[in-house]
Amino acid sequence: MELDGRVAVVTGGTRGVGAGIARAFLRAGARVVVCARRPPEVPLDGAEFVPVDLRDAEEVAGFFDDVAARYGRLDTLVNNAGGTPHRLLADGAAARHARVVELNLVTPLTASLAAHDHLRAARGSIVMIGSVSGGRPSPGSAAYGAAKAGLESLARSMAVEWAPDVRVNTLVLGMVRTELSGLHYGDEEGIAAVGRTVPLGRLAQPSDVGDAAVFLASERAAYISGASLLLHGGGERPAFLGAATVNNEAADRETGGKEAADEQAVHEETITQGHGRQGDVR
Repeated sequence: MELDGRVAVVTGGTRGVGAGIARAFLRAGARVVVCARRPPEVPLDGAEFVPVDLRDAEEVAGFFDDVAARYGRLDTLVNNAGGTPHRLLADGAAARHARVVELNLVTPLTASLAAHDHLRAARGSIVMIGSVSGGRPSPGSAAYGAAKAGLESLARSMAVEWAPDVRVNTLVLGMVRTELSGLHYGDEEGIAAVGRTVPLGRLAQPSDVGDAAVFLASERAAYISGASLLLHGGGERPAFLGAATVNNEAADRETGGKEAADEQAVHEETITQGHGRQGDVR
C-alpha cells in the first residue's frame, strides 16, 4: 500500500471528518495516531488514541516528541481539529469569537511547530483541513471563516519557509455529512435538501476527505506544496440564479407553457406574413 511504513498524526481524529481521515490512512497502510481531548465514542480499529489539549503548547510538543520516539519517525500531520457553534457576531463577546480563532488557526500552528523537526527529518508533509467558509461570507460563523482564511494563508507561507523538507497543503472542504450534520442542516429531509444544492447532488462523506488527504501525503503529490485543493462537489450555485426570472431552470419550467405558446404564435405570424409577401411578387 502507498503509505506502508509511514506514520501519521490526525488531530481531532476521533469522530466525523477526522475519523474518516484516520481510517483512510489506515487503509493506505500507515500507522496512525489520533489525538483529541476526549477518546472516540466509536473505536478506531488500528489507530492509537492519545489525549491531548492542543491549546497547551508544552503538552503538544511533548506529544509529538513521544510519537516520534516510539514510532521512530513522523511523516504526516493532518491538522483537522476545529469547528464552531452557530453564533452571530453581535450575539457573542470578542473573547468567545477569539476562542474559535484559537481552535481553528492557532492550534494548527502550535501542532505544526511542534511537529516540524520530526517532519523535516522524514521529509514529510502537513495537510491543513480548511473550509470554503474562508473564502466567502460566513454569517453565523464569521470567526470560523476568518480563521480558515488565515489557515490557508499560513499554509502557503509555511510551504515556502519549510521547503524543500516539508510540503504543506490545504484541503478546502465544502459540506460534509457527519454525525453532527443535524445541528447545521436539520433532519434527514433537511440534509437531503441541502445535498441537492451541491452540483454533484450530495454532501461529501468523511471518506472522500480521507482519500484526498492520503493523496496529498503520498508520493503521487511529491511536487504539490502550497496548494489549496477544493473538495466541495462543484461548489455552490450562485443564489441569484435561483432568484432570476430568466435563464432559470425552475422558472423556465413554470413558464414553459406560455413561452411555447408565444413561440408558436410568432412562428404562425411569420408564415402568414411570408405567404403575403410571396403573393405580392410580380
